[in-house]
Amino acid sequence: MRATRKLITVNEELCNGCGNCVTGCAEGALAIIDGKAKLVNEVFCDGLGACLGECPTGALKVVEVEVEDFDPAAVAKHLTSQGRSVPDHMPDPASLRLNGTDTPYGQRPVTIHGGGCPSRQVMSLGNATPTPSCKMANTPVAQTVGGASNLSHWPIQLRLVPPSAPFLRNARLLLTADCVPPSFPNFNAHLLPGRVMLLGCPKFDDAQSYIDKLADILRENAIKDITVVQMEVPCCAGMTTIALRAAQAANVAVPIETIIITRDGQTQPAGPGGLPRFAG
Repeated sequence: MRATRKLITVNEELCNGCGNCVTGCAEGALAIIDGKAKLVNEVFCDGLGACLGECPTGALKVVEVEVEDFDPAAVAKHLTSQGRSVPDHMPDPASLRLNGTDTPYGQRPVTIHGGGCPSRQVMSLGNATPTPSCKMANTPVAQTVGGASNLSHWPIQLRLVPPSAPFLRNARLLLTADCVPPSFPNFNAHLLPGRVMLLGCPKFDDAQSYIDKLADILRENAIKDITVVQMEVPCCAGMTTIALRAAQAANVAVPIETIIITRDGQTQPAGPGGLPRFAG
């Protein structure tokens, strides 16, 4: 059945035939033909865009077009014919309504958007908790922790989140360094509700790739604001820089607020320009 949905397209002028996207597609939807990446069959492509981050030249793009629906059964047959194993996570078309709802996590409603590697499979987890104030300078460590998770989506790693993910639309972003959640006991209860979390490390990961990804997210979605949460250590200041440069690259005016977390789990005010004040 034909429907308007997201699909990968390849700009052959930009494609250098490296093949990174081919190995990055769990469904086998892409192949190198005559030195260029090409979409083998539209029913093999779930439109998730997991391959976008594998392309070094920006030749891949997700577009909305009227095409045949993604067909998990056809994907399984295709992979089998190539002698490739069918991933355990591939959805069973008899029991899963793609782009519909299922409840694999008990009573928490989950909306699954397509197939793909489990770490990259886009999911809306159905949590819609009101957003508390982020004005938390000098807030004491939480007296109690636990309770229901306020995580609203998956994946959470910035490098894995496609700009086309439905949960990004009109979202309030929480751009956080990956050291913050284990350092700040109140993270889930006070920072996460009502926000879409994007997690990364500005020291060990490629900052420019983060800037490019976040800029794409800002261009494609009406982002309301960005709250940056980073540690007090100097290397973590890159998170705020990433947010500022991404907004500049996307040419969008989006409010950006920075929260600094100390190593003992407290918050402290940001310095000029949203950057942390470092001791010594």
